[in-house]
Amino acid sequence: MISTSASLASFIAAATVLTIAPGLDTALVLRTAAIGGPRPAALTGLGIAAGCFSWATLVAVGLGTLLAASEVAYTALRWIGAAYLVYIGYKMLRHPRRSFLPETGSGGNGRHKAFITGVLTNLLNPKVGVFYVSFLPQFVPQGVPVAPYILLLGAIHALLGLIWFACLIAATQPIARFLKRPPVVQTCDRLTGGMFIAFGVGLALQSRRT
Repeated sequence: MISTSASLASFIAAATVLTIAPGLDTALVLRTAAIGGPRPAALTGLGIAAGCFSWATLVAVGLGTLLAASEVAYTALRWIGAAYLVYIGYKMLRHPRRSFLPETGSGGNGRHKAFITGVLTNLLNPKVGVFYVSFLPQFVPQGVPVAPYILLLGAIHALLGLIWFACLIAATQPIARFLKRPPVVQTCDRLTGGMFIAFGVGLALQSRRT
């Protein structure tokens, strides 16, 4: 019987590897940090972490099981998520920015948008929900209340994500001036837009997991 401390250590090790693996979240935070600066990037990362914890909450209360078992629920969320990713990616490719003005009258709205983008990018991806359904319960020791423990694991995963995003944001600051040059801004938007479209198309074409 695995102890709680051993379970937490195993989960932290596995979740750390998964967190730093290159993916959509990392690309989104890097792009936002490079073009928008540390504050919008931090809010994007916070939105992603909020999305992760929301999925953990759904799994804890049992709704995540519905997503894993229901073909209709999974397919509906999959298509919604795919459409959102393709839409965001298309906008970046079609209208890449040439500059970023950190201080404007709509700065508050921009920060709000950064957080919402982070949340939706995570919540509208059913692969995250199915992953949480299959991944988190493996680390719940016997005799431990399942729902609170899964919430704890979700909070740990979100915290690890925030730490990783902070490292990414800090890494972009020494070259921030270079990254904000108009050609670089356009390239960042186009690369990230292409990645969003690729993820969206892959999500749409993906068959139901076994």
